Amino acid sequence: MTFYPTDRLALFIDGPNLHAAAKALGFDIDFKRLLDEFRKRGLLTRALYYTTLVEDQDYSPIRPLVDWLDYNGFTIVTKPAKEYVDREGRKRWRGDMHVELAVDMMELASRIDHAVLFSGDSDFAPLAAAVQKRGVRVTVVSTMKSQPPMVGDDLRRQADVFVDLADLSDIIGRSTRERLPRFLQETPGAPA
Repeated sequence: MTFYPTDRLALFIDGPNLHAAAKALGFDIDFKRLLDEFRKRGLLTRALYYTTLVEDQDYSPIRPLVDWLDYNGFTIVTKPAKEYVDREGRKRWRGDMHVELAVDMMELASRIDHAVLFSGDSDFAPLAAAVQKRGVRVTVVSTMKSQPPMVGDDLRRQADVFVDLADLSDIIGRSTRERLPRFLQETPGAPA
């Protein structure tokens, strides 16, 4: 990745897309390590995390992550997921944050030098082109190393730099020890 120490950076994280790519590669993202890594690479102005939330549920599996991110240096952008019934009559949820992410990137384009987009969705190719016309370098982080690949060719080709998420797993991934239940971490001789 090419970064300059004086670069004003902004991270734009398509939460569900990043989660799916990391899961396909078999690791979990350590968001503290991710933030620390990009703080070393330039002047981090914003780290924005986009996701939909299911409202009216007693427990949402994404809520603890969103709360942690909110208290630890990320700007959280959410909206309610939409409920629908699929062909088999099962209740499902959908929603994306593409418009919100695009609006934010366009608004910040005059105040940053480098946008790092954590998504492989080809819908973002015209957005990358638009901010590049304003002088912003665009790095796309997704993966070609999963089956199927999680990044669209249009977006990968439009980016100034494409970084495969698999190549960052040692830098921003959780260690095996961090994935173990606490009682195993404290057991002598537990796998590391």
